[in-house]
Amino acid sequence: MIGSFELGDTIAIAAGAGAFLATLALVFGLTRDRRVAARIRTVSGRERRKSSTADAANAAPPRDTALRLMRGVVGRAAAAPSKGRKQIVLKLAQAGWRSKDAVIVYMFFRLSLPLAGAGICALLFYGMEAFQLAPMARLMAVAGGALGGFLAPGVFLKNAIDKRRANIRKALPDALDLMVICTEAGLSLDATFQRVAGEIAPASKIMADELTLVSSELSFLPERKQALDNLRERVPLPQVQALCSTLIQTEKFGTPLAQALRVLAAELRDERMLRAEEKAARLPAIMTIPLIIFILPALFVVVMGPAVLSIADSFIMR
Repeated sequence: MIGSFELGDTIAIAAGAGAFLATLALVFGLTRDRRVAARIRTVSGRERRKSSTADAANAAPPRDTALRLMRGVVGRAAAAPSKGRKQIVLKLAQAGWRSKDAVIVYMFFRLSLPLAGAGICALLFYGMEAFQLAPMARLMAVAGGALGGFLAPGVFLKNAIDKRRANIRKALPDALDLMVICTEAGLSLDATFQRVAGEIAPASKIMADELTLVSSELSFLPERKQALDNLRERVPLPQVQALCSTLIQTEKFGTPLAQALRVLAAELRDERMLRAEEKAARLPAIMTIPLIIFILPALFVVVMGPAVLSIADSFIMR
């Protein structure tokens, strides 16, 4: 079997093995037991204080080592300013990942996962000859692995953004009610955001994180409109757009802030109730298929079972 391999099969096996080993090395670097590393750093604390900067760099935790590896692989692609990079940064911010290393990690997986997927599929279908596929089917499988690896980071990022938006959409009416109470108590806008963030944190940490960031930006940015525009970009929901527009208009025209927020909070509560009623109205249609598959057969057995057994007994008696 091995002697019948062609040059293409050998190359495919080598590529698959290399990609597989690289993936294992990366996973090992990211999932190493941190308690052991912390214990080693504690024991060797005195020696590290006396060591040079190079020795301290060599004793970096696994996370820093993985980040250095990712920076080396990505190179200048993540640091070069471009329109695509700005879009990636915005998407990551919408998902709640605002650190400077988030772009490095995302682009690293965008580059490495297609190679890893293609290599694993090549090793599986060419090296191990799994499922005994035709040559064209093997090639399509390797291409599918590369395509899946290329699309996986985008799908993961989109799911994270959707979950974050759903959480904010659910918690926004309650946050507006708290903002009405704070503004009626005489608090300023940035103080209102800060207080509401602290109060709503047990119910929604995501909402509290966004409100805390807005409060900080309102404190140090030269214009409040810029902080609200940043909130619009991070959370492109119609409800948040309406909140930002209301706050900008109240500051521009001097309208009462508490009254405007009260009207907006009532609208959002009604909208949330309508969404709940819509889900409840769809429930009978959704439950039809499970009812037919799981409940009706058991009901038929209970209802018709005694009759069938009595008829069978009558035939046996004859």
